Amino acid sequence: MTKLPLGVDIHNLIDDLKILSWEAADILLYYSNSLKKSNNINSILDNNNPEDPVTKADLKVNELIIKTINEKYKNIEWDILSEENEKKLENNSFSNSKWVWILDPLDGTKDFIQGTENYAMHLALNYNGKPYLGLVLIPSKEELWISNGLNVWCEKRNGTKLNPNLSNVVSLKKMTLVSSKNHSNQNLKDLIEKIEFKNMIIMGSIGCKVASIIRGDCDIYITLSLPGKRAPKDWDFAAPEAILRAAGGAITTIENKNLSYNEENFEHGGIIIASNNKENHRNLCLKIKDIIQEYDLYPLNG
Repeated sequence: MTKLPLGVDIHNLIDDLKILSWEAADILLYYSNSLKKSNNINSILDNNNPEDPVTKADLKVNELIIKTINEKYKNIEWDILSEENEKKLENNSFSNSKWVWILDPLDGTKDFIQGTENYAMHLALNYNGKPYLGLVLIPSKEELWISNGLNVWCEKRNGTKLNPNLSNVVSLKKMTLVSSKNHSNQNLKDLIEKIEFKNMIIMGSIGCKVASIIRGDCDIYITLSLPGKRAPKDWDFAAPEAILRAAGGAITTIENKNLSYNEENFEHGGIIIASNNKENHRNLCLKIKDIIQEYDLYPLNG
């Protein structure tokens, strides 16, 4: 296993990140509860863009995470990319550093605003463009999913630990799909209809969706981005990928290719599939691809 930068101990780092995560949870829960009490969305919004809202909670957690990592590990050669500092970057590229933190202070902002409680914080440490470790915090469930690069577990606020419980379902039509509430399109709806999943659960936040697969509540997640339209970005996938892979699941493009990070615009367009079994994942990708081609549901390469 690749060694962390000189001066960083994995056990101490994970302990620091756990403390930091629960501090972030306090911030997110504070603003969530404030919104429920006031029922005034404008009281927590930092911009007026309904398609890409930013809340004060986003900014507070973003500041907390970046400031703490920079102060605690000030001499370590790594960089930090977050959803909230993307606009400050030049030429839509970020870092030549081998080690890059990737942060989404509030994944599922629309759900957060809508009060569904399907929101999460993502924090991953990538090495050479691949997730090395990751954390997905779900404040409403008091769940902190942690991958230390080798193992994954869920830690409750009281210290109780839960292990992954991925299902053993391998047949596509017998699977439970977890799908987006606020990020869908007709092409994806048509694909879901043709596959005929056994069940479907609607949920916000990619982190929450992936956690539902690791818990065994769901089996598969599909995201489909239309050409020229908005697509998920590095901070949406890095931490969820870290915990899902460590649990024994998989997340790839429909061509069964690994996701690439720190690329142009940080985007992951096309079709991304996350599933409960890395050994069965390629087979799922092939079956879904066959359905897409049979019904001409999406322009695929090759």
